[in-house]
Amino acid sequence: MAREFSRNQRLGTEVLRTLSQLLRFETKDPRLKGVSLTSVDLSRDLSVARVYFSVLDPQAPVDPIVAGLQRASGFLRSRLGQELKIRHVPELRFAHDDSAEQSVRISELIDSALHSNDPK
Repeated sequence: MAREFSRNQRLGTEVLRTLSQLLRFETKDPRLKGVSLTSVDLSRDLSVARVYFSVLDPQAPVDPIVAGLQRASGFLRSRLGQELKIRHVPELRFAHDDSAEQSVRISELIDSALHSNDPK
């Protein structure tokens, strides 16, 4: 019988939970305020973690946030190793998750299409 969740998925969930807490309570960089981690994808060999984040303000520039996350990655990685007690801590790579912004844009397009076809 196959396992319900692989080690990769379990570790990814723990990495996301731990990084979210560290980002919220232990980082002091003002560029990282309002940043929310959405998901973590671990490589097959668990050496690289691609961490996806979103921003509360959709108009905010993403480049300073990526720079802040990259600058804090050493600290986050060392604390992650302490919290999870794993031998090899994955390298953290950050990517912007713009799916929420895309869904808002699609919803606005649908609303405008419905209103333009509305006979009055």
